Amino acid sequence: MPLHVPPAPAPALRTVLTALGSPTAVREARTPSLRNAQGPATPDLPLPVHVLDRITPAGASATRLAGWRFLIRCGERAVAAAETRLTPDGWAFSHFFEGPYVTATERALRQAETMTGSYQARLLSVPELYMLTLWLHGDCAADGAEGHPAATDLLVPLAPAPPGIAAHRPHRVAELLPVLTHRLTPTPTPTPTPAPLLGSPA
Repeated sequence: MPLHVPPAPAPALRTVLTALGSPTAVREARTPSLRNAQGPATPDLPLPVHVLDRITPAGASATRLAGWRFLIRCGERAVAAAETRLTPDGWAFSHFFEGPYVTATERALRQAETMTGSYQARLLSVPELYMLTLWLHGDCAADGAEGHPAATDLLVPLAPAPPGIAAHRPHRVAELLPVLTHRLTPTPTPTPTPAPLLGSPA
């Protein structure tokens, strides 16, 4: 399928390019793969990162844009990722990182390209479950920084996924949200029954 990657804000991209061009920023990053990369490293596949803070009683998700993430490619593979965030002064570089989510994101994007239909690629984070998904939004013309998951959108949990949720298996939002709702809803604490007073009937 044609996978659409929304254009990142130009100032966000500039902050990543500046960081990549700074030996200090690269050297101080906790990313051995980036520090040891042979050849030029370039930002690629910018994805808006949305955060799912809660699920309303009606089941609709409330999301917010947390930033833009760029895969940092060296040669044919991604060796790290760069995170940017919006500040009162505009877009700012946050940090480089590496690890399983970098590999999983690249795998999920390749997987999405083999699906039928057209989607816009985003990331959706569920911090309470330590869960990150590739969010395939059905409106390819939408502003990547706005909007909420539609019932027919697809979510592909990235590895490592929470227990009981299969990584890299696409789920429709309408199917996965009830599962997340159950997990995010705290279990009511039972009210303890007062003990009978000494000498009173039980």
